[in-house]
Amino acid sequence: MPTSGTFLRQLSTKETWKPHSKRWVGDKNRGSEMGQRNWNQMEGQNGKNGGFGAKGGCMMRKRVMVVVDETMRSRHAMIWALTHVTNKGDFLTLLHVVKDWESEDDSSGGEAEGHLLVGNLGDLCRACKPEVEIEALVVQGPKLATVLSQVKKLEASVLVLGQKKPTSPLFNCLFGVSNSSEEEFVEQCIDGADCLTIGVRKQSKGMGGYLISTRWQKNFWLLA
Repeated sequence: MPTSGTFLRQLSTKETWKPHSKRWVGDKNRGSEMGQRNWNQMEGQNGKNGGFGAKGGCMMRKRVMVVVDETMRSRHAMIWALTHVTNKGDFLTLLHVVKDWESEDDSSGGEAEGHLLVGNLGDLCRACKPEVEIEALVVQGPKLATVLSQVKKLEASVLVLGQKKPTSPLFNCLFGVSNSSEEEFVEQCIDGADCLTIGVRKQSKGMGGYLISTRWQKNFWLLA
């Protein structure tokens, strides 16, 4: 069974992975070479002092963004990103999106709860992996548009999202239920974000590992 390292290496070598972030600019005719360089950047193996150097024009420190909320699936995604994607000196940005409220009181209350949430999650990440720089960000606005704009604005290298267990097609057919808005949100981020985007769902205790979804793989089983 593939491990997280093997899976991410396979993703990095796909020629179709061409995000618009300046952190990944390179010669389009050197797909495999750039794929290996992308993987080296993920692994933290190129150069010293956190970068490729002046000639490379590409800093090794990357920003991994995780969309967080009150659910356990977002916490699982955060821990997976922290332990499987980030390296020493990287940035882990915890993004919580607060919806637009009709009243100012509701808006301020939602932002206060959001800051408390990302603050507590940030403390947890610092305790687990102090060598990673933790950023906490609370932004108000439409969820999808806000996430995509923050990915572009902060030049995130990887976006990680928690996924819920989907309902079965038979259940949807019998009860006339369509995919949830949360499932659609994850799919839209995977398809539309300007960086490698990974949906993460923790398996049950009996199965172990994680189910990973990207633009090229759906529900790919990875051991922890």
